[in-house]
Order: sequence, then C-alpha cells, then structure tokens
Amino acid sequence: MDIVDLKTFEAVARHGSMNKAAAELHTVQSNVTARVRALEEELGMPLFQRHARGVTTTPAGIRILPAIARITKLVDDVVVMAKDDGVPGGSLSLGSLETTMALRLSPLITRFARAYPSVRLAVNAGTTAQLLLDVAECRLEGAFVAGPIEHPDIHQEALFTEELVLATSPAIRSLKDLAKIPDLKTVVFRLGCSYRQRLESLLGRLGVVVAKPLEFGSLDAIVSCVAAGVGVTLLPKGVVIPAAKAASLAIHAIPRDLGRADTLFIRRHDAYVSSAMAAFLEMARRHTNKR
Repeated sequence: MDIVDLKTFEAVARHGSMNKAAAELHTVQSNVTARVRALEEELGMPLFQRHARGVTTTPAGIRILPAIARITKLVDDVVVMAKDDGVPGGSLSLGSLETTMALRLSPLITRFARAYPSVRLAVNAGTTAQLLLDVAECRLEGAFVAGPIEHPDIHQEALFTEELVLATSPAIRSLKDLAKIPDLKTVVFRLGCSYRQRLESLLGRLGVVVAKPLEFGSLDAIVSCVAAGVGVTLLPKGVVIPAAKAASLAIHAIPRDLGRADTLFIRRHDAYVSSAMAAFLEMARRHTNKR
C-alpha cells in the first residue's frame, strides 16, 4: 500500500474535490484520480461517490480515514525523528479556543517565537469538540481545549483555570431578570463549544426558556451582540472585563460547578514529542506558573 496513495485519498476526502486535492498536492487532477483508483482497486471497493459537485466519501472511506491519519502521521514522525537533533526547529501545528488565544496565548506565542525562530508555529482556532477531533485524527499536534474531556487516545494536561461569567447587556441587573425576558437569545460559538454547553445548563437550572441560539465564529462579534442587547453569553471573565469596565457589558457570577473550567493542553498518547513541542510545553508551564 503506497503512502502517497493514502495521502492523496485523505486530501480528496477532506476537500471533497479531486481538483482541490490536486492543487494542495501540487499535481494534476489526472494523477490524483489515478492514485485514488489504484487504492480502490487494491482495497476492492469504492472510496468515493462521484457527482457533478465533486466527490463524497463512502462509508468504507470514512471508516479508514482515522487509520490513514495515524499511518501518515507515523511516516511524518519518522522524518521528524531523524532530523530532530535536540534543537527546536521544523513545524509545530497547534489549535486553541479563540478565548484562550485572546486571553492567554499572545504573550506565550510571542516569547516562543523570539526564543525559537527556527520553529514554524501555526495556531488555528476552533471549538473544543473540533480541536479534540483534529488532535485525535492527527491533523493537529496539540491543542488548548476546555475540560473535562475523555478520549482513550488523548493525553491531557491542565494549564489554566478560567473563571466563567454570564455576560449580558447593562440593562440586565441580575440572573433573576433573565426569566422576565421573552424569547431570550444566547449568543455563542458554533456547536461543540463547551462554554455553550455550560450556558445551556445554567439557563436550564434557572428555568429560563431560550430561543434558537445565535452562532458566531468571532469572539468580537459575540461581545458586540451581547453589548447591544441581542442576547447573553458565557465567557471567561478576563475576556469581558474590558467591556464591563467600559460599561458596555454587565457580568454576573454563576455557581462554581459551572463557573470554573480548566483549560487543557491535549496531544495523542502515541505521538512523538519533538524538540519543538517539548520546548513549547516547557515554556507554557513556566508561563502558567508566573500567573
């Protein structure tokens, strides 16, 4: 089984398009098509359903994707191991909650980039659910997510503890006022955000009926909508303090079991810890201890 065929299949499955996969792999579509067909013939079953808009991965293709991710990651790790002489270098692909990026990571990333200029660090934002999946399926080497989580393939380490607060417009003076608002809306990140789940639990505990959530992909958009009175949200206190001090938002303490959340750094148990990853983790731990 050819590793290039496997990588080609993964790229097509991710993009849903032979053309886009070819562009990513710096080849032509005919080469991509030939490699996919060769893999399908070797396995004895179709991996894609072809249609006018591109391709859709078959159930068989979906089943083998996690294994292909692990295989290609192991092959990539061989190259990293061979070149890793103990001096941090190469690439390091990480993920983070957007709130963690805004509140915690800027000084850490700046310090790391200055200390290790040879490392090509990339950090992508996402929800806890998506980042967990990306690490488990080897698309990211590690990520900052909100705990608690459970996954048999994932190593986790608590680095920060966040105090979560309910953020509302200044017109809402207490949690009791929420029940008086007809069709109260929540303003949240997309499904898979652990803070969103806690907000739903809080409002359910208060007996508050909410309308369909308003989903945004931007922290700034969520804060702006809440300040405008569009709805309410649940976020780390440090993220919303500036707006609260400017009287744009009101913040409300919530019960401790919902209002304390560990931020975890996760990676696969079986992943090779490169010198770049080891240096980043050591710096993150020191950064945590200084706070």
